[in-house]
Amino acid sequence: MSSAGDVRSRLRRAGALTFSAELLPVDLAIRDWARRDQAVAERLRRVDNRRMDYLRLLFGAICRDQEEVEARSMLAFSLVIGHHFMAADHGTRSHAEALELAAQWLLA
Repeated sequence: MSSAGDVRSRLRRAGALTFSAELLPVDLAIRDWARRDQAVAERLRRVDNRRMDYLRLLFGAICRDQEEVEARSMLAFSLVIGHHFMAADHGTRSHAEALELAAQWLLA
């Protein structure tokens, strides 16, 4: 099995590739489309389930508690999609710095 560091790198890479600057607008457009089209919603559900399964697999390699695995997977997935919609300030930190802090916490 991969070391914890390798798993953490794979988790970061999965988020960076899946929700890259080039692919994020496509993903968000599909999510909007799925709100109005049941067939698209079902396909999106299948894709999201595969993504969550992958997150569970990776987080399962760094923590054994299945409830923690589920929570981290849910929070990580929500973070990579939802942080783009946030308009909040982060005190003295930039949005990117706050995002990095959140990622570090999830991967601890």
